[in-house]
Amino acid sequence: MIREKKFYTTFLALCLPIILQNVISLGVNLADNLMLGRFAEASLSGATAVNQIQFVYQNILIGIGDGMVIIASQYWGAGRTEPIKRVASVAMRTSLIFMAVLFTAVSLFPVQVVSLFTNDSAIISEGVDYLRIIRFTYPLFCVTTILLAVLRCTEVVRIAFYLSLSTLFINCGINWLLIFGNLGCPRMGIRGAAIGTLAARIIEVLILLFFLAKKEKNLHLKFRDFLIWDKKIAADYYKVSAPIIFTQSLWGLNNAIHTAILGHMSSAAIAANSMASNLYLIVKTIAVGAASATNVSIGKIIGERKQDRIKEYAKTFQIMFVCMGVVCALILFLLTEPVLSLYSFSDESRSLARSFLHILCFIMAGMCYQMPVNAGIIKGGGDTKYVMILDLISIWGIVIPLSFIVAFVLNAPPVIVVWCLNLDQIFKCIPAFIKVNFGNWCKKLTRD
Repeated sequence: MIREKKFYTTFLALCLPIILQNVISLGVNLADNLMLGRFAEASLSGATAVNQIQFVYQNILIGIGDGMVIIASQYWGAGRTEPIKRVASVAMRTSLIFMAVLFTAVSLFPVQVVSLFTNDSAIISEGVDYLRIIRFTYPLFCVTTILLAVLRCTEVVRIAFYLSLSTLFINCGINWLLIFGNLGCPRMGIRGAAIGTLAARIIEVLILLFFLAKKEKNLHLKFRDFLIWDKKIAADYYKVSAPIIFTQSLWGLNNAIHTAILGHMSSAAIAANSMASNLYLIVKTIAVGAASATNVSIGKIIGERKQDRIKEYAKTFQIMFVCMGVVCALILFLLTEPVLSLYSFSDESRSLARSFLHILCFIMAGMCYQMPVNAGIIKGGGDTKYVMILDLISIWGIVIPLSFIVAFVLNAPPVIVVWCLNLDQIFKCIPAFIKVNFGNWCKKLTRD
């Protein structure tokens, strides 16, 4: 195990801002949920359904950004910044294509899209109202996500935290005014929540562009840098990123299917899932931040050609991740009752949410190990195909088919279905341990 203080301080300097950024970003969603939950249960469920689209989209963008980080962090470790700009150009163009496809789909078929997640007409109506406004955040979110990933390659992460903090205050303030009609503002309900999010995204991207123009010192990014297309760099990028984008897309779709399965069981189940999943996702950001920081740390050390230290890094990270799992499970358990008390919901929805969260406490412990190992160490080392194959087998070969059978053939209660939907977070720990300790996952991805 590594005993050098610099290793831990450097890792925490990368990890903590990412965690805080994700916590605040999800805190925005939680604030939306709390306010919409007090306004109307149908409004909350409608926003939850639409946010599954955002979640799939977000995961695709994360995949695009992670592919860039894995390659670019090796260039950063080697002290070469020009190739980073070219990788960033490929990633930005790729993300804009996905954004255009999604924007077109939700604009042309809003009712059909929302109907994928629920068959309740009241929820569909609310969701469509929300979607008609929230779709305009998609191009803004696309640009912000990729630019922040570029900065993360060069270990610049604090700006992401400050952006998320500004988003939280702006979004919550506008929500309070427009959802309930406070201070003489119109009472707009779910449309007010969408306007709040859109306003926050506009200000977020403007702040980030100002930072890049005036404050950023490592890359000196300009608009013209994103007009360059390097065929060799693009080939390298897609070779590494294609499995990641595919995996992240499936992961986002997997979570959307979770909501769809529960949403087609009962309205209480979708409301309970909304309450439980938002708290779970907030605590989960600790594992997500650890995985993102590990990506950069592993990629950088490979770029520095310190091959002799990679295994030592991996073993130290694993011990940290096991301890993190225990702590996160305990945090989730202790927050369950205080958070549930903030919602004005039916007793059935509240009871289901409590049961869901107790299940997720156990899931959290496994997830905090397997996710940073698979998505941090192994993927950061360049072995992206392994992660894709593991997710294909575990999620689409086991979890989703099993959950459908349990929910719609055996007609099991929602609590059993939630267990089935999350089991992969436990059994993926075994292949993660074997691969990282006994397999070959370290690959050089840069061009000389």
